[in-house]
Amino acid sequence: MAVEIINFAAQPTAIDGLFIITMKQVTDERGTVREFYRESSFIEAGLPSLGPFLQINATETHLGGLRGLHAEDMVKLVAVVAGEAFGAYVDLRPQSPTHGALVTTVLAPGTQVLVPRGVGNGFQVTGEGPCQYLYGFDREWVPGMAGMACGPLDPALGIPWPRPIDPADPQQISEKDRDAPCFADLPGGD
Repeated sequence: MAVEIINFAAQPTAIDGLFIITMKQVTDERGTVREFYRESSFIEAGLPSLGPFLQINATETHLGGLRGLHAEDMVKLVAVVAGEAFGAYVDLRPQSPTHGALVTTVLAPGTQVLVPRGVGNGFQVTGEGPCQYLYGFDREWVPGMAGMACGPLDPALGIPWPRPIDPADPQQISEKDRDAPCFADLPGGD
């Protein structure tokens, strides 16, 4: 097998500051190495510097599980490192030129999303096995930190979650996420 290289690429989206990124990947007979973050690649692509990360979290979520929409006062770099998910991002920033915009994407190993402050981040696991989702943050999370959350099942958002969700099933959605405010009830909501 010849070495296969996929180069880093960043694509802007309909949300100001949100980018879908193809990670640099090198595959050979042993498997694949993916660059989660390389400062020089981000700078060359016109993206902000994210270093140093002040917190990194990994979640493991089962098929159909939904997390989000969370928009804390931190920049996030997110990626699936195992499994597959459907990512949804909503601009909750009242003063943003793209306020209320929705972007969705399939998340699989090799794809990541740069999520700016104030943009709601959520995902639902679509692959058969558990999904491992990695977050790098430019700030440490603290209880009561600035930010917002929005109900991911708000019909006004029209998020096309790929799997049915039972709002009463805690294996699919937490009470906190289920009971988060609707978009219209947030500052600047329509």
